[in-house]
Amino acid sequence: MNVPKITEMKVSDLAFDLKNPRLPEFNLSDSATDKEVIKILWDAMDVKELVLSIGTSGFFRHEPVIVEQEDGKNIVIEGNRRLAAVKVLLDPALLTEVQRAGVPRINREAREALQTLPAVLEKRKRVWRYLGFKHVNGPAKWSSYAKARYIAEVHTNYDVSLEDIANQIGDTHKTVQRLFQGLMIIEQAEKLKVFNRDDRWNKHFSFSHLYTGVTYSGISAFIGLQSDTEDDRAPVPPEKKKELGELCLWLYGSKRDDKLPVVQKQNPHLRYLDAVVASKEAIATLRAGDTLDAALEVTRPSSAVFEDSLFNAKQQLQTARGMLSTGYDNSGETLKIAGTVANLADDLYREMERKHNPGKKQRIAEDN
Repeated sequence: MNVPKITEMKVSDLAFDLKNPRLPEFNLSDSATDKEVIKILWDAMDVKELVLSIGTSGFFRHEPVIVEQEDGKNIVIEGNRRLAAVKVLLDPALLTEVQRAGVPRINREAREALQTLPAVLEKRKRVWRYLGFKHVNGPAKWSSYAKARYIAEVHTNYDVSLEDIANQIGDTHKTVQRLFQGLMIIEQAEKLKVFNRDDRWNKHFSFSHLYTGVTYSGISAFIGLQSDTEDDRAPVPPEKKKELGELCLWLYGSKRDDKLPVVQKQNPHLRYLDAVVASKEAIATLRAGDTLDAALEVTRPSSAVFEDSLFNAKQQLQTARGMLSTGYDNSGETLKIAGTVANLADDLYREMERKHNPGKKQRIAEDN
C-alpha cells in the first residue's frame, strides 16, 4: 500500500478550490477573491468553529490538506474550510468588523506554526471516492445541488457509472439518478437560454424544487420528460423549450424581469404547481400573471369551490355575530351591508332549495 507523501506548503501559496461543488450555488465568479470565498465559508459552512479550534489547539498536522496543481496554482481540493480558518487567524482583516469579534488572537509562536500546512499532492480523479465518502453524506453534509455537481463531475469526467457513485457515497441508485437528471435539466435550460441560475430571485438555489418536482406526473408531462438513463444529457425534448423555461421561472423567479417564484415552499407549493400544469386552463391562468393559488382554484371542481365559499362565509358571519355588541357602532351604512348580506343569503338558499327539490315549486303552483 502506497503511503502518500506529506509536504509542507506555504499558506500564501495555497488557493481555494472554486470548482468545489458546494460553492457554485452562491454565485461566486471564477475570479473570486479570498475574502469573497471566506465570507461564503464563514456564513454557510461553520468556519468559525474551526477558527476557535485551530486558534486554541493549533492545526492537526496528521490530517493534511489535499492539493492538486492546476494552471500553476496549488488548489486545495480537500480542506478549504481549514484553509479559510488558518487564513483568518493569520489575517483577521479578511472578515468584516462584526465577524472579527469572535476571532482569537494568536501569539507569535502559533502564527509561525501556521505559516505552512501539511499537504499531499494528488489528482481529483484519484481521490474522488475519498472525497465522496467524507463529504457527500458526512457530518457536514453537502446540499443536493453540491451532490449533483459532484456526481456529474465524477460520472462525466471520470467515466464512472451512477451505480458505482451511489455505492461509494451511500445513496440509492435512484436518488443519484434523480440528482444527475435534475442537474442535466438545469444545464439544458441554460444551454437553450431559457434560464440563468445567476438571474434567480433568491440568493439560495433551491435545487431540490427541480429534481423533486420532475418526479411528479404533472410537471414531468408538462416538460415532456423522457428517460432517466445515465447517458441522457438532454432529457427534455427540444419542442418543450418554452415549457422548460416557464417551469424554471415558476420555480426560481427572475430578478431581471422582476418576477418572484410561485413556488415559495416545496411543501405544499410544489404539489400545487403539479396540479396546475396538468390543466390547460390553470396553466393559462398562471401564464397571465395570476398567483399559484388562483391557478390552483381553476383545477378544483366547482362543487368543492362552492362548498368552501359557503363554509368561509359562515365563519365570517359567526365572527361578525360574536363582535356585534362591541364592534357595531350603530352606523347606518354598516346596517345596509348587513341587509345586503341577508338578502344574498336568502336568495342563495331559495335557489339551492329549488335545485334540491325541483318538484316543490311546481306542486305549490298546482295547489293554488
